[in-house]
Amino acid sequence: MHGATGVILPATKFSPPTLSDQHVTRSRLHRRLDDLLEPDGQRVGLVSAPAGSGKSTLLAGWLAERPEASAWLQVDRFDNDPARFWASVVGALAAEVPGLDAATGPALAAAAADEAPVVARLVNALSAHGGSIVLVIDDLHLITQLRVMEGLAYLISLAPPQLRIVLATRVDPALGLARLRLTGGMTELRAADLRFEVGEAAGLLATGVDGLTPSQLDTLCQRTEGWAAGLVLAGMSLAVTTDLDHAVAAFQGDDRLVVEYLSAELLSGLSLEDRDRLLRTSILDRMCGPLVDAVCGSADGTAWLRRLASRNQMVVSLDRTGTWYRYHHLLGDLLRLEADVDLAAELPAIHRAAAEWHESDGSPHEAVEHRVGAGDHVIAVDLLWDHAPVLMNRGQLGTVLGQLERLGSAGRDHPRALLVRSWISLFSGRQADAWRHLDRARALDLDAEEAGQATALSIMRGLADGDVSACLAEVAASGPTIDSTHAMTLGGALVWAGRHEDARPLLQEAAARAADEEHLFVAAVTPVLQAIADIEQGDEASAAERASWSIRFAEDNAMESLSQLALAHSIVGRTAEAPDERLAAARRGVALARTAQERVTLAHALASAGDVLCELGEPDGPELLREARAVVDRCVDPGIVAPYLARVESRHALTTAPVRPAGLVDAPTEREAAVLRYLPTNLSQRQIAEELFVSLNTVKTHTRSLYRKLGVSDRKQAIQAARDHGLL
Repeated sequence: MHGATGVILPATKFSPPTLSDQHVTRSRLHRRLDDLLEPDGQRVGLVSAPAGSGKSTLLAGWLAERPEASAWLQVDRFDNDPARFWASVVGALAAEVPGLDAATGPALAAAAADEAPVVARLVNALSAHGGSIVLVIDDLHLITQLRVMEGLAYLISLAPPQLRIVLATRVDPALGLARLRLTGGMTELRAADLRFEVGEAAGLLATGVDGLTPSQLDTLCQRTEGWAAGLVLAGMSLAVTTDLDHAVAAFQGDDRLVVEYLSAELLSGLSLEDRDRLLRTSILDRMCGPLVDAVCGSADGTAWLRRLASRNQMVVSLDRTGTWYRYHHLLGDLLRLEADVDLAAELPAIHRAAAEWHESDGSPHEAVEHRVGAGDHVIAVDLLWDHAPVLMNRGQLGTVLGQLERLGSAGRDHPRALLVRSWISLFSGRQADAWRHLDRARALDLDAEEAGQATALSIMRGLADGDVSACLAEVAASGPTIDSTHAMTLGGALVWAGRHEDARPLLQEAAARAADEEHLFVAAVTPVLQAIADIEQGDEASAAERASWSIRFAEDNAMESLSQLALAHSIVGRTAEAPDERLAAARRGVALARTAQERVTLAHALASAGDVLCELGEPDGPELLREARAVVDRCVDPGIVAPYLARVESRHALTTAPVRPAGLVDAPTEREAAVLRYLPTNLSQRQIAEELFVSLNTVKTHTRSLYRKLGVSDRKQAIQAARDHGLL
């Protein structure tokens, strides 16, 4: 795929909400939370209560009074992707733990398949750091992906003593809470704990409302059941009334009536301009002045936001600079409901303006979401095509797939969407789905970029099926290379076909582009292909150097489990001097080879490892070679693997077949050459005879003669031998 630069997460994900002038210090709750920070305190704090209970404000106020280092993670719905969630956790902690990015970054891309490596690296870095730190994860209820919760539970179980994790959520998370309670490992605050008492309510209402009596305060607390959002709404209502007694008696502060109250009291009291801006900006998850201006056609968005936040506690500041804001969830929900009715015809244009702003701001992820809202699905596909490789290269397959699912028919039928789906399926181990999406894409009219991706995928399909001839047909039909993946697959196809000198420029290009694109997979695998070419041409020193470099690079970037690394380990096994090192490398190659999805890769790795084990006298060496033979027999055209395996079998006396000589015994006749052209196909000898309008016996005779002249014993070896001699 195209170039991959870093995935940028908004800084506001890592900032607690700014405390307003009306903030009330809740000392009784702070003391409960303080218990977490005692040397023998609990590992986890859980603040579980409905929307509007004041969870975020409570925790932000508590952290502001504590001397310990702290990190804040504001969860959003996209954090359901395991790789993105762990990138967010690392992003939150990185400011307080020097070197955390470097320590964990390589493992983040693998988190989609296995969160254990990133959790282990995270725990090790925190342990080495030594200082106490509090991690608050807010709005955890937005996480519905079980894999993410399992990873978080794993972090909690391994957390070093200096780390405390506080979770704020509307519903209890699936984290084995019963076990934490039994072991005394958790402090809990729930809705009943968060209810405002009369004294606290007085502080919350003091700024906007003068003259409330203790009796009126008590009434408000009873009506709202101490619900923070209800009290805030009451304060906004009472601040503009002339009859406090009547207003207090009439106020209903339960969340069942919030929408009706806000509609009747809050929105109706606004100027038309303010109401219009509120509705237009309701589509934004977070907003700054320039973004407000973009969707509202205004010029004073920054001043308007600051003025709005200063008088309305339901507008939350997300940073200390007064740049980014969001609406309280309850207010945001209401505004979106109102906008759906009042601005239905204008909403596509508003989303389009937000999308264009995010595109120019370098925020493609948000831009895609607003293009979806605008109904610009084809434009959204193009945006996704451009930035999906960034996410996929870092393991965020769920994020990309989730966006595709929201694109309707364009996300299912557009060629770019189909090709992205094919890559996701391939990376997820679903080959049948990958090839189905590829076939649908190739049936459409593809531009140069799309055709390049289709070629790369088709070559990978050919290798998976064990058909190097099909890969060579893709190389012959391909246009200029479009990116590192395209260059690597073209070069790889030529390596497996034995055309090593033709492959080298493409592999050099792939390596250079991978560095520019920060494409870790291509960077790790390309040297392995170069090493295979080296060892086939007798340059064992270069092969060993490239293979060892690839292994080190993969380990440094948490990619050591790539099946393609089986080849690198097997080459180290063939070229190392120490028997112990050779044996360990060969066995590692075997272990990785069994996870390979490509028949060609699997067969070569098994043959190479089997060769090493036979040389070292290991009893399972011949068995590996028999397994390699079984894989080769299932291939249409395994390329250089067939003659390599035959040489290994002959060397270890596992076959009586001859080893191909350096040159041809005799040149094929014209009729033999005609038969030879059909050998790399799936056609049987009888079908070849029908194609050539000759008898089956004639084809058999020509085939036997070809085998003799090429010095081989079977069809697959004959194909590669003919290729080596320039006959195919």
